[in-house]
Amino acid sequence: MALEQLIMAEMKEAMKAKNEAALRGLRAIKAEIIKAKTDPGAGGEIDEATEQKFLQKMMKQRKDSLDVFEKQGREDLAIKEREEMAIIERFLPQQLTEAEIKEAVSAIIAETGASSAADLGKVMGVASKQLAGKADGKLISSIVKALLG
Repeated sequence: MALEQLIMAEMKEAMKAKNEAALRGLRAIKAEIIKAKTDPGAGGEIDEATEQKFLQKMMKQRKDSLDVFEKQGREDLAIKEREEMAIIERFLPQQLTEAEIKEAVSAIIAETGASSAADLGKVMGVASKQLAGKADGKLISSIVKALLG
């Protein structure tokens, strides 16, 4: 089932259950779907890679907002961000553990022949493509730096 149909079905269930938190998160995803479909060149259709890309973007935005709200002591707003993150997370692929990322990055380093911090860009390019959607970019970057440094 395509993401859009899945979101619509979940929205109906959230409305029936009067689950405001789920409804808020699902509406945000639906808005991104509509925005992606109306982008020039999309032709009214979006592929799974585009869906994953905007879901990751939404997750990152909420993590950044959550950090700000927690630093400012705004627990009321932080709760809303956590609720929306939980909804978005359900539609993202399973995230890799730190150990799995280290293993993948080690293989990429061996494959590319990288040996020092000067090869960071080369390794990050390959790692970002291979681990797209499965791991956070900041975490990938820190692991690459640790393994090359």
